[in-house]
Amino acid sequence: MKVAIYCRVSTQDQDSSKQMKICKEYCINRGWEVFKVYSDIISGAKESRPEFNILLDDLRHYKFRMVIVTKLDRMGRSLKHLISLLDEFKTKRVEFVAVTQNIDTSSSIGRLQWQILGAFAEYERSIISERTKEGLRFAKNVGKRGKDIKPRKSRGTLRK
Repeated sequence: MKVAIYCRVSTQDQDSSKQMKICKEYCINRGWEVFKVYSDIISGAKESRPEFNILLDDLRHYKFRMVIVTKLDRMGRSLKHLISLLDEFKTKRVEFVAVTQNIDTSSSIGRLQWQILGAFAEYERSIISERTKEGLRFAKNVGKRGKDIKPRKSRGTLRK
């Protein structure tokens, strides 16, 4: 099986060689061929990353069948972003492995873990929607209308 390895560190002071070694050993132990190692030095909060963007382009051209990282947070820090990535992987029939966390979407337990993550993402979206509606109701109750109403995230229950 052809696989892509993705490594990421946040600063120039850090080194991704340990991540690369762990992922390569994982592939060797399974007899998988490493298509390419993609490596970025950038915050995981950024959805657009130079090497990661190349990985996505190669994925869309079916150059490999699996993406391997050491940990899920190497792919990204936003649950929403991770879920959308895993959805795209699924659409392209590309599996995903987070080596040190035993997440492997090619196995039934890995798919279960992915579905649990999806449930949390859906929950997060619902909470944000509820908070927005609550904020709009509060603004309306205090006399704000139209463009005066600016939705905001609440940090708890709004008081009237």
